[in-house]
Amino acid sequence: MSLIQTRPFRAPHHTISHAGLVGGGNWPRPGEISLAHRGVLFLDELPEFGRNVLEVMRQPMEDHVVTISRARGSSTFPANFMLIAAMNPCPCGFFGDLERDCTCTPNSVTRYQKRISGPLLDRIDIHVEVPRVDFEKLSSDRVGEPSESIRDRVESARERQRERFGETELVCNADMGPAEVRKYCHLDETGLALIRQAMSQLQLTARGYHRVQKLARTIADLSGDDEIIPNHLAEALQYRPRRWV
Repeated sequence: MSLIQTRPFRAPHHTISHAGLVGGGNWPRPGEISLAHRGVLFLDELPEFGRNVLEVMRQPMEDHVVTISRARGSSTFPANFMLIAAMNPCPCGFFGDLERDCTCTPNSVTRYQKRISGPLLDRIDIHVEVPRVDFEKLSSDRVGEPSESIRDRVESARERQRERFGETELVCNADMGPAEVRKYCHLDETGLALIRQAMSQLQLTARGYHRVQKLARTIADLSGDDEIIPNHLAEALQYRPRRWV
């Protein structure tokens, strides 16, 4: 067996079975979430995946392992992956579009969006709505920030995290539990007041409360800041999931 030197990228089709995604079989074999360990699991057209197939990811996303039990015994596979998912806002894809009318009924939009359960959405830290790209941007010669600059900034942030967790078994901010959040994600009075208000207005769960602070810690690391300031926390809060209807 050769040494894996490149982080895996797995992109299964939405017709994948429960066993294909999580693992299974008479002799348990790893599924896509284990094959994506320490890499990226990309799920395109997220609502098209079977609801039961998606729900079985909830525990591995928390525990970073998946255990498959059979009569002969049980097998545990690693499953510490980065989940990236994409979806349309409705079946026709134009709900909320400023230039083209949506042809879906309100009930069909609601049913489509509710294919993704609240507990699963709560485990996804960053939610970004991607609007239509207009002609001016498509035809412009202006280029964005080079990938090399972004990579350098990310590597610098990861180095800060390695130093922070040097005496622990943690690798990055995403691995922190509630105890580590209390230790490494200190908030000042303004930050505490902001997250207290967000808990009420956004109805954050306990999981959401800790995930917001972990994300704010990462935003601070990317900015090269030692402390979490209210701007970092506010940016983390705007990425929380919200229903369109």
